[in-house]
Amino acid sequence: MEVIQPTSLAEALDLLASADRPLTPVAGGTDVFVGWHGVDKDGLRLLDLSRLSELRRMRLTEDSLELGGLSTYWQVIESSEVTQAFPLLSESARLIGAIQIQTRGTWAGNIGNGSPAADGVVVMMAYDATVVLQSREGVCEIPLDEYYLDYKRSVRRADQLITAIRLPRRPRRVEWFEKVAARRVLAISKLGVAVVHDGHGWRVVANSVAPTVCRCRTLERALEEGRRFADPDEVLELLEPDISPISDIRSTEAYRRRVLSRILHFRFAEDGS
Repeated sequence: MEVIQPTSLAEALDLLASADRPLTPVAGGTDVFVGWHGVDKDGLRLLDLSRLSELRRMRLTEDSLELGGLSTYWQVIESSEVTQAFPLLSESARLIGAIQIQTRGTWAGNIGNGSPAADGVVVMMAYDATVVLQSREGVCEIPLDEYYLDYKRSVRRADQLITAIRLPRRPRRVEWFEKVAARRVLAISKLGVAVVHDGHGWRVVANSVAPTVCRCRTLERALEEGRRFADPDEVLELLEPDISPISDIRSTEAYRRRVLSRILHFRFAEDGS
C-alpha cells in the first residue's frame, strides 16, 4: 500500500491529473477501512487529504450552507446555527456511527463512497444539495440527485475531487427524516427516507431501496398535484417506478417496500399532505 499526503489542494489535483494508475482520495478513511479485508493492499494507492485545511471550512450564509470537502459530521453536530438552519443534517449525523466516526467521517466521503445506504446522502439530497467537483481544468457543480450513475458509480472523473457541497437555504413547510435499522444508532440502515417541501416543491429521497440513494419522483409528482393517500398501498404503487430493493443480510425486499410505504403514509397523514 502507498499513501501520498499532499500539502495543498493544487498539489492534490496535480497528483490526480498525472496518476498513471488508480489513486483513491481519502479524508476520514472510515469507509475505506470497513472493507479493508477485501482490498488488494499491494496495489492500493491512497491520496490522504487530511492535511488540506482549506477544505475543512464550513460556511453558513443567508442563502446557503457550504460544507468543505473535509467538513465532518461532528462540525455540523457542534454548530447550533447549522443545526437550526438544517436540522436533518444534525439528526442524520448523530445516527452515523459512534463519536469516533462522527469526528473523522466527512459529508463528502459519504457522497464519494456511493453506498446506497448512506444516511448523510439521503438528507443532503432532500435539501437539494449540489456537489462541487474540482480538477486542474476548473470547477463544476452537479446536483446531488444527478451525481450517481449506478451502484458505486458516479459522474466524478478520476482527476476530480469533491471540494465542497452546497445546500440552498430556503423556508420549508415540511422536513423530516426516518431511519430504520436493527438499532437506532451504530447500525447500517435497513432503509431510510427524508422528505422536504419548500418553494421548489417536494423531494422524497430514500436509501437502501435501489442501487443508489434515490429520489422517488413519481410520488413527488403526485404530491405536487395535491394527491392524498387512503392507505399505504397507494403510496407503494407510486414508489414502485423509482425503487428496486433487494434482499440482503439486513432485510428483505418485501420488508423494505412495506415499511417505506407505511412510514410515508403515516407521515403524510400526520403532516396533512
